[in-house]
Amino acid sequence: MPTAANSAREILVRLHDVMASRTAAQAKLNSVVGIVGEAMTSEVCSIYLLRDGVLELYATRGLAQEAVHVTKLALGEGLVGTIAEQVETLNLDEAASHPDFAYKPETGEEKFHSFAGVPIIRRERAVGVLCVQHADPHKYDDVEIEALQTVAMVLSELIANADLVDTAGAATLRPQSTAAMRIDGLKLVEGMGSGYAVFHQPRITIEHTVAEDIDAERHRVYAAFDKMREQIERIASQAEFGVGGEHDEVLQTYKMFAYDEGWSRRINEAIDSGLTAEAAIERVQQRTRQRMRQIDDPLLADRMHDLEDLSNRLLRIVSGQMGTAAQGGLRQDTILIARNLGPAELLEYDRRRLKGVILEEGSLTAHVTIVARAMGVPVLGRVKGVRRSIAEGDMLLLDVTAANVFARPSPAMEEAFEAKLQLRQKRRAVFAALKSELPVTTDGHRVTVMVNAGLRDDVAALDMTGADGIGLFRTEFQFLVSATLPARERQQRLYREVLDAAGDRPVIFRTVDIGGDKALPYLTQEDAEEENPAMGWRALRLALERDGLMKVQARALLEAAAGRTLNVMFPMVSEPWEYEEARALFETQREWFVQRGRKLPNEINYGAMLEVPALAEQLDILLPKLDFLSIGTNDLTQFLFAADRANPKLAERYDWLSPAILRFLARLVAPTSEAGVPLGVCGEMGGRPLEAMALIGLGIDRLSITPAAVGPIKAMVRSLDRAALMAHMKTLLAAPPRDMRGALTAWAAESGVELA
Repeated sequence: MPTAANSAREILVRLHDVMASRTAAQAKLNSVVGIVGEAMTSEVCSIYLLRDGVLELYATRGLAQEAVHVTKLALGEGLVGTIAEQVETLNLDEAASHPDFAYKPETGEEKFHSFAGVPIIRRERAVGVLCVQHADPHKYDDVEIEALQTVAMVLSELIANADLVDTAGAATLRPQSTAAMRIDGLKLVEGMGSGYAVFHQPRITIEHTVAEDIDAERHRVYAAFDKMREQIERIASQAEFGVGGEHDEVLQTYKMFAYDEGWSRRINEAIDSGLTAEAAIERVQQRTRQRMRQIDDPLLADRMHDLEDLSNRLLRIVSGQMGTAAQGGLRQDTILIARNLGPAELLEYDRRRLKGVILEEGSLTAHVTIVARAMGVPVLGRVKGVRRSIAEGDMLLLDVTAANVFARPSPAMEEAFEAKLQLRQKRRAVFAALKSELPVTTDGHRVTVMVNAGLRDDVAALDMTGADGIGLFRTEFQFLVSATLPARERQQRLYREVLDAAGDRPVIFRTVDIGGDKALPYLTQEDAEEENPAMGWRALRLALERDGLMKVQARALLEAAAGRTLNVMFPMVSEPWEYEEARALFETQREWFVQRGRKLPNEINYGAMLEVPALAEQLDILLPKLDFLSIGTNDLTQFLFAADRANPKLAERYDWLSPAILRFLARLVAPTSEAGVPLGVCGEMGGRPLEAMALIGLGIDRLSITPAAVGPIKAMVRSLDRAALMAHMKTLLAAPPRDMRGALTAWAAESGVELA
């Protein structure tokens, strides 16, 4: 089978003369469809271009010539419209079976079955589609698809030089309004900040795609790789963080991508096909973007974002267009705007003037989010189409706590923002003053308030908030930010440092919760596709199957906790036997240590997370074997309601103060209390004052919450009469009001409970 490079080179050699000729653009396009169709032995090759917002058939070999400039498709209409709208490739053995297929009778395409199409991309948007068709049903080979994608890059240059690019579409990149407006997004790193909009980098336009000298282009790429790696090494060595921290591991992983041989090989293969260095980098980058769009798992997509960031850096170096906002320097308080950022790029900015970041993409587990949190820079993510709403130099008021940003604010908006900022600072001061105060109710009941953590640096929150300990340490984060499975020594070092930092305060380590929507690139599954990943092969289910992973983690935890108390919690337990098997695995490793005379923890406590409702029906079997039980309210609630907590359409059905949830939780209190098993909550529910008040009213007095919520929860507890609340909750649950939230809010106001 010919390689993609050879297939593409064969076509590009012939296209070179077409590009250099003095013929009209239409004649060039007519030649292109002939060359591509012949080279790929396809009976049809067609080019559609985006004109005035509509895809118009501009040239074809094989379809009816009368359809040229007559057949038109809206974005999203038919296979061609879908390719342009989604900026994705389609490869179908039976075109008519695709749900988006649209038949255009004037083209005469009814006799063709196979279909493959690729977007023609200019400045990150589709400006046309190149497609081929064949009478026999069969899928095109990967090498043929890659050849089409390479030709599409050349076509992008051709149609731009011929002024065939849809300028109406390009205009949408400018803000559509100059009025004040609120834009919503996803909270990534909480905080508030104001400043002027600065775009991270100008768009780099590739003017020449076909190489004159392949060896020269290859040397240019080698030199650019060397320079890029020097930059990454320098940035990583100059990062100003405290000693240690998960962000260090992020930067090490990022450096591994920079030295990835597979990535550089793919770029060299693209050069071999006849592309310039710039076009080759862009060609591989486009493929990466298309893969990202096909990846449902956000964690895998985050790993792809690192390559996207490095591609941008490499492209700037090889093109000589080195200017980013970081290189130019920030001249005033700035809110940085980018489609996405890599951790190294964020570190290049002046932290004194960088007041916040807005990302078109981004996620809670992205590497840049981890680094931004360590830097103390608020980040708002998933702000779609931000360039259509914000212009360079616009004044921005960023409030990640409220998950929004105000662009071009009025004086009244600025005044309100400043007042909120000052109030927030005052409230933080009040909560900080509670650091040394115990969370004791007005009738003398002690509530245990712990924090959730996942990073080494999160442990510092214990001293800052005065929390009682760490009620949930998510051990999987170390696995998610690593390019390879973390070695036992590396895991042990993290766990020991966490225990050292916690001192005599307890730390509950949750064993690794991966799989489902938290897949690892280095841990493949036979059945990777899952319709419902949250309820799929994840957490303890996966760990018991891949027991080697769990054995390594068990040894790391046992070694780290030598001479101390080790608290281990197993996630997503569905059946008592799963807990028993996981505990037995730990005990087997403990025996292995005993036989070798190794130092062990003084005490080991084993617990389970109740997230699967079915487990509640077997508590009588499980409780005698448990040392503690924690309720994971995030998953539990969505399982009870069959409502995806990430789906905004179901938000109203995902209410922690629903009588169904409260009654379910109330049923757990008596049996755990009778068995002498401590019962706690380690989900988001416990971090909200009104919801936490309801939990205390049910008799649950152990909460593990985000560090930022400790102050507000302490203030609520210290203003609460627990006995009065428990009596009121009993009445409410016996005959639930239609608006439970409203009823609890009213009671809190009448009783002087602080819920701010």
